[in-house]
Amino acid sequence: MEPNSQSPERLMSLDVFRGATMAAMLLVNNPGDWNNIYSQLDHAAWNGWTFTDLIFPFFLWIVGAAIPLSMGRRLEMGEPRQKALLRILRRSAIIIALGVALNGFPHYDFNTIRISGVLQRIGVCYFFASLIFLAVGIRGQVIAIVCLLTGYWLLMALMPVPGWGHGILDEHGNFSEYVDSLLLHGHTWRETKTYDPEGIVSTIPAIATVLFGIMGGHLLRSRLSAAEKTAWFFVVGNFLLLTGEIMNYWLPINKKLWTSTYAVFMAGMAMNVFAICYWLVDVKALKNWARPFAIYGMNAITVFVLTGLLGRISTLVPAGTANGQPIVLKTWLFGHLKASFALFGGPLATPKNSSLIYALMYVALMYAVAWVMYRRKWFVRL
Repeated sequence: MEPNSQSPERLMSLDVFRGATMAAMLLVNNPGDWNNIYSQLDHAAWNGWTFTDLIFPFFLWIVGAAIPLSMGRRLEMGEPRQKALLRILRRSAIIIALGVALNGFPHYDFNTIRISGVLQRIGVCYFFASLIFLAVGIRGQVIAIVCLLTGYWLLMALMPVPGWGHGILDEHGNFSEYVDSLLLHGHTWRETKTYDPEGIVSTIPAIATVLFGIMGGHLLRSRLSAAEKTAWFFVVGNFLLLTGEIMNYWLPINKKLWTSTYAVFMAGMAMNVFAICYWLVDVKALKNWARPFAIYGMNAITVFVLTGLLGRISTLVPAGTANGQPIVLKTWLFGHLKASFALFGGPLATPKNSSLIYALMYVALMYAVAWVMYRRKWFVRL
């Protein structure tokens, strides 16, 4: 841990965007009852998108936007590229290791442990996008985006899958599932078994999502005025949204496959949402309302890991019995919460609202942790 040092190019709006995305992730990942959640707080069943499907690409876009602001500044100050490369390797390895450790906690059965995951995808995408950033200029980075998205689309359309054929974009029989079933057999997400939503082939367009964020970082570092930067974020963001809608006719928006259309569309959404944050927070200096989100964003990885640990502990620790059977801490807590609402009746007593309020309490609890770390100037740097 080290004290937070505000660099000249550090933007509160980026912390706010990161923190708001983190709060949204906590909200959708921690309902009281997974069988009673509002549709927008769950992923789209397959094609299409919901509020929940915004969260992960926003994280990756933010990772990319920070690269020119931090790494670019260091390079301009004369830092050797070899040193930058070592930092990229170290940071990527730590993020990936944290993800695998979180997946296995607390049993660590290496015969079945899930290899892929959210942190693992962040680490891999950060690694390759950073290498591209080091190796080529802006034009080369744009070419890389086009090649990654086009290449992935061609793989999904043309590569044959034994017993299925080619061009299948359903849940089963697609090329991404085929590769995951070969290389990650027994180590995929337990809900899917035959493929992983953060699998191998679908990571290709996710790298492009980080590169889209790098484009945003370049715009932030440009010599344009704040008003011009905001306008260009909206222009590019809406262009990508329109492009994604057009692409959707041939290649559906699909988070689980992270289709090229999904990558383009969500990059457009990220640019529009960030433009709002940037204009309100860094340009108009309306910072008081945004500070709670910034506090979340300054320790995002720490909050993510703590949340994962707490979530697993709450489903393992016994806290009582019901009908002679032990119940775990989460079930016990949510049961008492529902019972309290039932005493008063009204809209809070509905199953979906009770489940939502439990998630909101989780968000508040983790904010308290982030706030304590902020007050004590504890900022975990990877």
